[in-house]
Amino acid sequence: MARKQFRFFPQRFGFFPYIWLIYLVFPVLNLKGYSGFKLMAGYALVLLFLVTYRQLYWQEGKAFSAWLGLQILIIVVLFILYSPYNLYMGFFTSNFIGWYSDSRRFWRALTVFAGVLIALILLSLAHIQGTEILFLLPFIMMMLVTPFGIRSMNRRRLLERELDQANEVIRQMVKREERMRIARDLHDTMGHTLSLITLKSQLVEKLVVKNPERAQAEAREIERTSRAALRQVRELVSEMRAVSVAEELAEAAEMLRSAEIALEVDGDAALPGVSDLTQNILSLCIKEAITNIVKHSGADRCRIGIGMTAGEVRITVEDNGVGLGQDRGAEEAERQGGNGMKGMAERLSLIDGSLTLASRAGGGTLLTVVTPRVVKDGKDGETG
Repeated sequence: MARKQFRFFPQRFGFFPYIWLIYLVFPVLNLKGYSGFKLMAGYALVLLFLVTYRQLYWQEGKAFSAWLGLQILIIVVLFILYSPYNLYMGFFTSNFIGWYSDSRRFWRALTVFAGVLIALILLSLAHIQGTEILFLLPFIMMMLVTPFGIRSMNRRRLLERELDQANEVIRQMVKREERMRIARDLHDTMGHTLSLITLKSQLVEKLVVKNPERAQAEAREIERTSRAALRQVRELVSEMRAVSVAEELAEAAEMLRSAEIALEVDGDAALPGVSDLTQNILSLCIKEAITNIVKHSGADRCRIGIGMTAGEVRITVEDNGVGLGQDRGAEEAERQGGNGMKGMAERLSLIDGSLTLASRAGGGTLLTVVTPRVVKDGKDGETG
């Protein structure tokens, strides 16, 4: 079993928690002039304060409140026994108070913190000069206001995250509804036609020996019916919104940027003269390829090439990841034979397209997708 990697602070906060550590220099400087046990005790308190600071990034619920209470207690001790300027350490506490999402806990913690600050000022009136008090008061007010700003910012982030989740749910619901609509339309428009073609094909099989002339007439009727069915399918497809290759490349760039993978695109993404149906299928293939790169490749660069000749459209997607080596094991086998690659091949087969997946020179993988460029519609929906 792999050991869990130790982290001083949660990764999602980045470098922000480390920046605050700079301010712990001040309570250390305030220990100047002390010696012996009191100096060692002061260092121990600052170190314990650092522990509380670290733990508050990881804890929730009652444990969070307990560590926050200990942090306030350390500030009180350092203020009374060492220097009143240790009160500035309260900025750490005011930041964490703003993390409370529950209003009752927020106000309780803020009230306790405000009471401690006021009590410390009142207790030290005999030892602090008036000018020092006037100097401390603005910072105390900032400490009491800061939790409101932090809490508002956290609530905004939470709302944005919930909005993103809601939008994703809506997108999935729209996709499911669209699939259901397409299934209903296909069933309604094609069910009767395909049943008719099946019955007439069985009839032709029986008549081809007994009555060839009638068999020919039925075969012509089957041809007319199949042309009509093809027209119906194309009308249905034309009502669907096709995603162009250019649109899909924009989404791919965003996904790769989030995964810190550089993207290079060569060629004309507009694909002039290429039908919406072909562009839609190519877009789905690009989406699947990019998803595989982000999930499995371990790459930091990706290149998408787009080329057209008189007869075909060729799209290549290559990365500089771990490639198709044996070290990929079960994960790579799943990638090559899984539903994603199989689905790409099935979609391409609808337009006589093909795909190949191979190792890339210098490491990584190379996916090549090829489709016919020109598909002309005959008068009755014939493809030629």
